[in-house]
Amino acid sequence: MSASSFSLTLLSKTLKHSPPKTPILNLHTITPKTQLKFNPIFKPSSLNLFLTTQNLKPRSKSHCYSPIRSLFTGIVEEMGEIKQLGTAEHGGFDMKIRAKTVLEDVNLGDSIAINGTCLTVTEFDTQLSEFTVGLSPETLRKTSLIELVPGSFVNLERALKPSTRMGGHFVQGHVDGTGEIVALEPEGDSLWVKVRTAPELLKYIVPKGFIAVDGTSLTVVDVFDEEECFNFMLVAYTQQKVVIPLKKVGQKVNLEVDILGKYVERLLSSGFVDSLKSS
Repeated sequence: MSASSFSLTLLSKTLKHSPPKTPILNLHTITPKTQLKFNPIFKPSSLNLFLTTQNLKPRSKSHCYSPIRSLFTGIVEEMGEIKQLGTAEHGGFDMKIRAKTVLEDVNLGDSIAINGTCLTVTEFDTQLSEFTVGLSPETLRKTSLIELVPGSFVNLERALKPSTRMGGHFVQGHVDGTGEIVALEPEGDSLWVKVRTAPELLKYIVPKGFIAVDGTSLTVVDVFDEEECFNFMLVAYTQQKVVIPLKKVGQKVNLEVDILGKYVERLLSSGFVDSLKSS
C-alpha cells in the first residue's frame, strides 16, 4: 500500500470512528458544534494530498484588487510552532499553532499574519497557548504554507492598530507569490539570502526597496534580472527572531512586493498620466 493510500485510509477511519473529544471549558470557537479532528501523522505531502482530493484547478488571474481589510508592518512579533494539521469535518484544512504573544488580546475573527499570509483566527485557547486558522485551497496554491509540517516554525504578527508604531512598511498579508532560496551565505555575524522568483514579481522589486519575505519587512540590496533573483541581508538580531535562517536552499518563501509599485503600474496602464497631460 502506498504512503498516500495509507494516509487517506487512516484519515477516513479517524473521521468516521474517532469518538468526540472532551470539550475544553475555556476553548473559544466560532462554531462550537463543530468538532475538528486532526490526523496526527500527516507527512510533508499531506497538504498536497488535500489539494489533490479537492480536485480544484488554479483560478485564472484576476485584475481586480482586493480591498485592504487588515494591515501589518512586517515586524515579526514572535515565532510560533505548528502543532497540528488536519482536515476538519466541514471539508477544509485547519492549522493549529502554538504561540503566546499574539494571543495576549486575541479575539475570534482577528487577523494574524502567518509567514506573511493574513489568516483568520477561528478558535483559540489562551491556557494551552494555541490558536487555529483555516487554509483554503487557493491559499495553499499561492503560498509556501503547503511545505509546513508539525514542528515547523512560522512568523507571527497581529494586524496593525491605529495606536501602533509603524516600524516596517505597509504589508497587507496578501501574498503575491513565492520565491525559492538559492543561496545562504554568512558574512561576519550577518547572513546574505538570495531568492529566485518569477519575472512577474521581480519587476516590482527594486534595489533599496521594501519587500516582505515570509512576512518580514526587509530591504532589497540587489536585483539580478538575468538570474531572476534578488538578495537581502539579515543582521544577527533579525536572524534570531524570524524563520528565514531556519530554512534551507531550495525551500520556498512567501513574497509580497511593495503595494506602491502596483498602484503606479495600475495608474500608468489606465491612461491616467496621459489624461493629465491632455488636460
